[in-house]
Amino acid sequence: MKVYYDKEVDALYMKLGSKKPEGVIEISEGVNLDTTPDGKIVGIEILDASKKIDIKTILSYTLELDKKILTQRIA
Repeated sequence: MKVYYDKEVDALYMKLGSKKPEGVIEISEGVNLDTTPDGKIVGIEILDASKKIDIKTILSYTLELDKKILTQRIA
């Protein structure tokens, strides 16, 4: 998933896949789902995003690593 935020227009886009969207479903005012012809969701657009979600939370991330992987030596 890739997340894009345009501060000037206060719009957030979450790209959920590599397929090209061919349709849009508005689920509420300013919240749209981009879909493929077979109904798969490939993106989410949120207009006036800072009024609807906590932008700081959505733009931060946590990386969890497996301790086993960190302790393995490269051969």
